[in-house]
Formats: sequence, C-alpha cells, structure tokens
Amino acid sequence: MDSEIKTYNQQQEAGYKSICDLLSREIDRNLPEAEGKIWHSHPVWFLDGNPTVGYSKQKPGIRLMFWSGADFAEPGLNVIGKKFKDASIFYTDAAEVNTADLHRWLEKARDIQWDYKNLVKRKGRLERLK
Repeated sequence: MDSEIKTYNQQQEAGYKSICDLLSREIDRNLPEAEGKIWHSHPVWFLDGNPTVGYSKQKPGIRLMFWSGADFAEPGLNVIGKKFKDASIFYTDAAEVNTADLHRWLEKARDIQWDYKNLVKRKGRLERLK
C-alpha cells in the first residue's frame, strides 16, 4: 500500500478506517497494475495515468467512486455523477462492503474507461478508451 494512502486511512475515525483499509487492500489486490496515490487529498488508483477508482470521506460516509462507473450497469453503484461518467456507493461500516461486488466493479473498471487523463486537452469532452 502506498505510504500516503496508509496515512490517509490511519487518520480516519475507527469505523471509517476499517472501511478504507478494506477498500485499499482489495483495490491493490484486484488492480495490481494500478498506481495508487493521494490525488486532490484522496486515495485514487490510476491505470496508464487515467483515474479509475478512489474513495473519500464525506458526510454520508466513505464514498467509493469509479470514474467510469456509470457505464458499469451496476445497481449497487447508485450515486451517478451529473457532469461526467462516474458512479459511487457510500459505506458507513466495513460489513456493508460486498467484496464480490467490489471485485466485479474493479474488473469492469479495468475494461470500461473514459479518458479523464486528457479531459482538459479535449476541452471537457470525454472519449471512451476501451
């Protein structure tokens, strides 16, 4: 685990820390080719420089977000972004994390990607990568 992500997780209150530890462990295990780091103050994993999955602490809980998740057709990712192709789920307890769902979503994150890396260069226009 990236040391900055480990520090981020350790700074969370006990219940949220266990969620963050579980998520980071499963993301690292299921997307070993991804680069995990702190980006915009939150843990984010990148595939070929493209942000793919990350999480952050928000008022409703720990938000697990997939940058291209709106195209996963997964009812569990029930918070759909308004401007981009992202989709999220909130957790308030580690017991809520269904690892089978998470593994499936991470596999889809590898296969279904929009090009956020070049969003500025394309003046806000997203293009599908795969």
